[in-house]
Amino acid sequence: MTRHFLRDDDLSPAEQREVLELAARLKREPFSERPLEGPRSAAVFFDKTSTRTRFSFAAGISELGGAPIIVNAGEAQLGVKESIADTSRVLSRMVSLVAWRTFAHAGLEEMASNSSVPVINALSDDFHPCQILADLQTIREQKGELAGLTAAYLGDAGNNMGHSYLLGFATAGMHIRIAGPEGYHPRADIVADAERIAARTGGSVTILTDPAEAVSGADAVITDTWVSMGHESEKAERVATFGPYRVTAELMSLAAADAVFLHCLPAYREFEVAPEVIDGPQSVVWDEAENRVHAQKALMAWLLKESE
Repeated sequence: MTRHFLRDDDLSPAEQREVLELAARLKREPFSERPLEGPRSAAVFFDKTSTRTRFSFAAGISELGGAPIIVNAGEAQLGVKESIADTSRVLSRMVSLVAWRTFAHAGLEEMASNSSVPVINALSDDFHPCQILADLQTIREQKGELAGLTAAYLGDAGNNMGHSYLLGFATAGMHIRIAGPEGYHPRADIVADAERIAARTGGSVTILTDPAEAVSGADAVITDTWVSMGHESEKAERVATFGPYRVTAELMSLAAADAVFLHCLPAYREFEVAPEVIDGPQSVVWDEAENRVHAQKALMAWLLKESE
């Protein structure tokens, strides 16, 4: 059966651990897995601009022995002159896997349901699961065992990052606290899914409005831009709304003494995070960015093996 990775809970807790262990090995031994040797091709579609996603997939596919085919918005007929389903059927005859950074999550589901090769969500409006794998790898490097750790995510808690932190961190057996203002909380169905996962893994899910309560004693403090793609016209309103959720040195001082700070980037200093935090000794954002390569390589290798 072909395996896909469209949302974080497409991996079971045991499978997530396998991928993270492989990611750690690939960081130490970058060319020890070559499932795309040949080279075999992999298609990576970008409906949204990108830096880390573009470079990490292109580099990762190459290091796995493959040839990345990067397709920017408007360069293919995907979903415009040709249906997603038909495009998926064609690609299945030409490439070994597909990654897609897009808007509506439903498009990814349609792609996967018609594909005989693995399809990976490189970001959608609802989830960003590859980023969460990199974050988990980064925290694991700093803290060791993930289960039982507490992480706090602050800001726009109803965006794709908030949703993926809920599912991915619950899968890892972590205690995930999501804090955002009223009106910017995660979807109820995703919270319910995360709670069901946490009940099995020993983790927990907490939705808050108070940033100080969320950060108190946390092992990891995480934020994201307040103005994501598509929300530029709301910048002034969002800056005012999310101001209390800015990660400052004072707020970080409420976390555990050895807490780490994460941000998926790009970051806007003086908005969601103070310069002294993101550029300070507790910040692991550059390790986090690098780990996109290793985590995605591990994911691709794992999906290809499981789909044989």
